[in-house]
Amino acid sequence: MMPATHLELLVEEPSMEAFLGEMLPKMLQGRATFAIRAFQGKHDLLRKLEQRLRGYAHWLPESSRIIVLLDRDDDDCHRLKQAMEQAASLSGLSTRSMAGRSGWRVANRIAVEELEAWFFGDWAAVHAAYPRVSATVPAQAAYRNPDAIKGGTWEAFERVLKAAGYFNLGLRKVEAARAIGGAMRPDANTSRSFAAFRAAVLEAVGS
Repeated sequence: MMPATHLELLVEEPSMEAFLGEMLPKMLQGRATFAIRAFQGKHDLLRKLEQRLRGYAHWLPESSRIIVLLDRDDDDCHRLKQAMEQAASLSGLSTRSMAGRSGWRVANRIAVEELEAWFFGDWAAVHAAYPRVSATVPAQAAYRNPDAIKGGTWEAFERVLKAAGYFNLGLRKVEAARAIGGAMRPDANTSRSFAAFRAAVLEAVGS
């Protein structure tokens, strides 16, 4: 597969856009340009996905790849991935799941259960952005597996930051995403869903 020189990333909301805008340059290290297209929530992205991919199929150069990124939230992961795969198939674009490592144009990836799980996966980045939070949070049983935090990941993240004196009026998601994305080390994140996203990005650019 020809290494990509440009990535198009479709995400469901502005906080993921802010996070990736800060984090991706560190992951790509100048190997490709990128553009992030944020939608008005998961349902908006899914509703428009096939049409958007059909548009890409007509004009996107062979040297570009598309990565679609959604939060799992409470959805069934397999059904969500199936819907994403079907949209790509109907658009005529091959996916990473269908084509394997060679020849794919679209990689569908899911944050489990949402972006904040990736924050728990690199707690050093959270601590760097918000120094009053405890550095030992990942050692607690409730937070040891970033992709399996009970009771809502963003709610858990908000509770931890509030306990440290941040965001007493409620988590400002875009602000936090930008700050943590700027501090994150892409190769150190312990979230499995982040690792799957990172692998797709690096595979796309031939790394």
